[in-house]
Amino acid sequence: MSKKSLCILSALLILLAACSKAEEPKTPPPAPAASEPAPAPAAAPAGVSAGAVDLGKAVGPDKKVTTPAETFAKGDTIYVSVDTAGTGNAVLKAKWTFQKGGQTTVVKEDTQTIMPTGPATSEFHISKPDGWPPGDYMVELTIDDKPVAVKHFTVK
Repeated sequence: MSKKSLCILSALLILLAACSKAEEPKTPPPAPAASEPAPAPAAAPAGVSAGAVDLGKAVGPDKKVTTPAETFAKGDTIYVSVDTAGTGNAVLKAKWTFQKGGQTTVVKEDTQTIMPTGPATSEFHISKPDGWPPGDYMVELTIDDKPVAVKHFTVK
């Protein structure tokens, strides 16, 4: 090949390269249509909390103490009422004890599973047909094993 032919061939190659379509970069596929945002998780239930706790000698049909007292006669039935607020399941416990001479004796333990849908009242009670020994007593209340209240009372 002559020099002239080589120049022409080189020029043709350069022209071909310049005229050929450069490969266009691939465009990314369109992003998927924006879907609706995921719903916010449901709020955790507020749970059940305690309000007023009353001790007394009687309760009404609404389970609230009608005759508050801290001193009882040996033949009395002793009531404690617990107001609650909130919704959900909860376990109420009442632990009644007698204290004498530095010793504590469990008189009774009660458990109630409640499922309130708003304000509610629950009650616990103890009675002893042959009479309570005189002395100091206490009732401890919990909701789901968390302390709610301690009420001290006396039997004379």
